[in-house]
Amino acid sequence: MERDQAEELRALQDTLYFIGGKWRIPVINSLCNGHKRFREIERSIPGITTRMLARELKDMELNKLVKRTVYDDIPVLIEYEPTAYCRTFGNIISEMIHWGREHRKMIKEEAD
Repeated sequence: MERDQAEELRALQDTLYFIGGKWRIPVINSLCNGHKRFREIERSIPGITTRMLARELKDMELNKLVKRTVYDDIPVLIEYEPTAYCRTFGNIISEMIHWGREHRKMIKEEAD
C-alpha cells in the first residue's frame, strides 16, 4: 500500500514537472491547434515573450515532445509540430479546460 502511494506521488510529480511553469500547456495547446511556425505560436499565446517561447520549444524538443523541421527555403523556414507522445497529453488538457470552466462558473455563482 505504502509503495503504491509512493509510486503515485512520483508519477504525479513527473506530470507536474512535465507541465512545467506557466507556458508549457499553452504552447502544447497552440501546437495541437495547428500552429506550426514560431510567430504563429507566439501570436496565439498572449503574454509569452520570444525568449520564453524559444526556451520552451527547445526544452520540449529535448524531451521528445516537439519535432522541429528546418526547410532550406529563402528565408529558412522552421516548423514545429507535436510528437505523437506529446499528443497523448491532449485528453488531460481537455479535462483541465473543462475543470477550469466549471470552477470559474462555480466561483462566479458563489460571488453573485
